[in-house]
Amino acid sequence: MSITKDQFLNDFAIRCFAEIADGDYIAARMVSRGQMVVQYLWASQQAIEKYLKCILLLNRLPAKDGHDLGAALNVIKDSGKVQLDLTKPTERFIEYLDKCGQYRYLEISNSAFGDDIVTLDRAVWELRRFCTLAPQPRQAQLRDGDPAPKVRLPGRYLEKIIDDPKHPAREALLWQNGFFGNRIRRKAKLVKWWKAMNSPLFLNPQFLDHVLTYVTMQEPLRKLYRTHKQP
Repeated sequence: MSITKDQFLNDFAIRCFAEIADGDYIAARMVSRGQMVVQYLWASQQAIEKYLKCILLLNRLPAKDGHDLGAALNVIKDSGKVQLDLTKPTERFIEYLDKCGQYRYLEISNSAFGDDIVTLDRAVWELRRFCTLAPQPRQAQLRDGDPAPKVRLPGRYLEKIIDDPKHPAREALLWQNGFFGNRIRRKAKLVKWWKAMNSPLFLNPQFLDHVLTYVTMQEPLRKLYRTHKQP
């Protein structure tokens, strides 16, 4: 059976962006529990980027800004088609991922906290409800002091995992998760930790040109290190 252009684009947005983002989100939760900072930030950034690209494509907005989360948000806001109504913690989290999450090779210094996983869960919950054209999920709201409303996107990857008690990713998704799952969770018992990692170039920027002899680096980052002094 043939499908229309709009049906294909919507299917592409959901399967190639939103459902892959669901997997990145679970991966981010797994590596957060393992206290692996670079991997956690990268997986979180990838999840948020793909949810945003799904929202853009479903609303027929260009999704060509690469890893720039702020640019994607601005396109959505400026379009007037979608009112994301993101909370301040989610906005700050996305800003931090824009600064640190796109760097996979410790090109810059970074840090993370154990309870960041709650911030990730909230950000995914807030964005994912817009990864559909159905109006009901978009109407869900977070209220101070109340558990997050259960928002389900029928037939999606996350919902299939939640509904399958034997799915190997289910425990990683539901562990201390107050935003997704079948039960109402008012508190999350998290392991408190904090890790920070200094980039070798942050500590020794005088070796930048030697590094660039052998590896590539984004031009904006090159410019920053050329003006950066040893701490």
